Amino acid sequence: MGTPTVRPAAVAGKFYPQDPKKLAASVRSYIISSEQPEPALGCVVPHAGYMYSGPVAGAVYARVQVSRRCIVLCPNHTGFGTPLSIMSRGSWQTPLGDVEIDSELADVLLRAFPLLTDESAAHRTEHAIEVQLPFLQTLRSGIRFVPIALGTRQFDALEGLGFAIADVLSGIDEPVLVIASSDMNHYESDPVTRIKDEKAIERILALDARGLYDVVMEEEVSMCGFGPTVAMMTAARQRGATRADLVKYATSGDVSGDRQMVVGYAGIVVS
Repeated sequence: MGTPTVRPAAVAGKFYPQDPKKLAASVRSYIISSEQPEPALGCVVPHAGYMYSGPVAGAVYARVQVSRRCIVLCPNHTGFGTPLSIMSRGSWQTPLGDVEIDSELADVLLRAFPLLTDESAAHRTEHAIEVQLPFLQTLRSGIRFVPIALGTRQFDALEGLGFAIADVLSGIDEPVLVIASSDMNHYESDPVTRIKDEKAIERILALDARGLYDVVMEEEVSMCGFGPTVAMMTAARQRGATRADLVKYATSGDVSGDRQMVVGYAGIVVS
């Protein structure tokens, strides 16, 4: 069992504004929508700097009913920590305040999937969950979450985690949103990135976790959060998901104007 800890914001002032008023205004500017938010089982949300991926992330969060409890899955960009890392105690700081870890839910997940390791090293400087928190804080006060960082590329482990999440959530009498934090293809030209991303997105929209995994591997799609997405999709299918909708797609070139080397961003809601 982990030791209670406060995880300081690692990328405030870099990926998003450090000033609370500027951050709140920034988040609000991205979540404007004419549609009513709807219940969802899961979603795919990008995690780049807000100036690049904020409009795509905001489009997703404007579309879903953010529940009081969430599981947020991300890739491990840093290489620190263990391949399947969960934090079960403490809170995460953002300029908008602290977000408490849902220790009760984390403990049940640890029992349900013994490959998970309760440790903080993988999370200490990882940005991919942190950038989601201001959106969640803005849309739902008192939110609690479980952070899980995935550094494994083994399909069986990713699928197994998805099954375990679904099994645990089947015993909870309230909605729990499962968020896969992921960008799409990295550092190729805009046309190549869009072609590769379309192939991956097609499999996500089909709720085909194995198909997504195979496309990423065979087509060399550098989608950093394919593991979180595989786990989220597996859990959602087990929980009765019947559809996935592409809410918004963009590349960094849409902002920078550089079409030679871009990163893709897809916002997808699973219900």
